[in-house]
Amino acid sequence: MLRLAVLGSTGSIGRQTLDVVRDLPDRLQVVALAAGRNRATLDEQAREFGVANTVVFEEDGMDALVQIAADPDVDVVVVSVAGVVGLLPTLAAIEAGKHIALASKEVLVAAGEIVMPLAREKGALITPIDSEHSALFQCMLGSRPDQIDRLILTASGGPFRGRTAESLGAVTVDEALAHPTWRMGGKITVDSATLMNKGLEMIEARWLFDVPVDQIDVVVHPQSIAHSFVKFRDGSVLGQFGWPNMRLPIQYALLYPERIPNQLPPWNPLDTPGLTFEAPDEVTFRALGLARHAARVGGTLPCVLNAANEEAANAFLRREIGFLAIADLVEQAMEAHRPTAPTLDSLLAADAWARATTLESIRK
Repeated sequence: MLRLAVLGSTGSIGRQTLDVVRDLPDRLQVVALAAGRNRATLDEQAREFGVANTVVFEEDGMDALVQIAADPDVDVVVVSVAGVVGLLPTLAAIEAGKHIALASKEVLVAAGEIVMPLAREKGALITPIDSEHSALFQCMLGSRPDQIDRLILTASGGPFRGRTAESLGAVTVDEALAHPTWRMGGKITVDSATLMNKGLEMIEARWLFDVPVDQIDVVVHPQSIAHSFVKFRDGSVLGQFGWPNMRLPIQYALLYPERIPNQLPPWNPLDTPGLTFEAPDEVTFRALGLARHAARVGGTLPCVLNAANEEAANAFLRREIGFLAIADLVEQAMEAHRPTAPTLDSLLAADAWARATTLESIRK
């Protein structure tokens, strides 16, 4: 029986994690829950799963999140909180030698340069929950790093695939949230529409798998059946396929290396015979290029990219800015920033600076 702490239990990934627990009550037990602000839903979850250890971040503060992550009664820490809020709990879980099931890509985007070396030093296991990184993780099992040629992330293309920049100036929030294949939270769905989500995933993959960003490609795959590929030096390509459902990568991240039956519908190649792939339009969707540049420069720049994007995407969701302004605001923050070496202090400072700078630009 694995004892779980679910950080971000009221969000999309957190709720689906609890669905996996409901499906596997003889293998998984929830012993701690944390949410950002949704006390009512958190209390309902705590009653259902018999959890006494709960935290509401906006009321109880960061120290309470960190304590849950390092609790000796916890075996696996699910980090699915939004933004860099997950960084300090992740570091605490690593220091405590926990197994971390990571869904908050911002943790590695902002601080992969310090998180992954610490995980290796402490021997902490980090398993990815993102479907794309779960696919890469599975395809790389049993292979040496020097055998890998390229990582290939797949992207649905979002709701605006095939559109020109000129046609995107007046798109609405509702249009951006109408994702063709996935059902996700608001911010990540906007990131999918701008393709920033794939840019953040490139940076996350760079740190998770210790592969230079120039060896990570993105291909658009509208059906969202092939979740990513690994190309090896001998020319072989391995991919992982399945329906667009987060519960399978969540289950794998929690129970790795085990694979056990579940109630999810199985995929069959004959169910989707018309799979297609195409190159992303990086002229219209500039976020990919911005993310690649941030990864190449490194230091505190990816942290600035992430923070500025989070504020800009949320401003779009509040209908304060237009869709195309998201990439503009991210680029402005990146151009104004002077990257420094990544330390916990410098990253937290860069995050705060980027948020303040972007919010001031939005107000203007």
